[in-house]
Amino acid sequence: MATDKDATTPDDAELRARLTPLQYQVTREKGTERAFTGAYAHHKEAGVYRCVCCGADLFSSTTKYDSGSGWPSFWLPLAGDNVRTHVDRSHGMVRTEVSCAQCDAHLGHVFDDGPRPSGQRFCINSASLAFEPDPAAGK
Repeated sequence: MATDKDATTPDDAELRARLTPLQYQVTREKGTERAFTGAYAHHKEAGVYRCVCCGADLFSSTTKYDSGSGWPSFWLPLAGDNVRTHVDRSHGMVRTEVSCAQCDAHLGHVFDDGPRPSGQRFCINSASLAFEPDPAAGK
């Protein structure tokens, strides 16, 4: 399962076998799902959004909001060191790409037009996320 690069990074064959074609395209080939089509675009349940590739905790439902963009949006990652950002110059644009710090899965992009207190909008593909409900929320 792991590469010699990092014991927590699933290898390509394991990911191809486990992920859907869309999940693989988004996370490993830096694709994007169509707006308003992702499972978590309008999702409101309490819990944690994790990396679909490695399971790292990425975002909390407490920082999720409806940006109107068609993708799940968060104003802050769950733990800042669980995501990594870098400049993305693809498609004739300059954007800031967001990836999983643990396995380098492409998650989406971050923009400086989000709500307070951070002012950021982490625009994340549903296909890159796995959701774990908060068991206390149902009580």
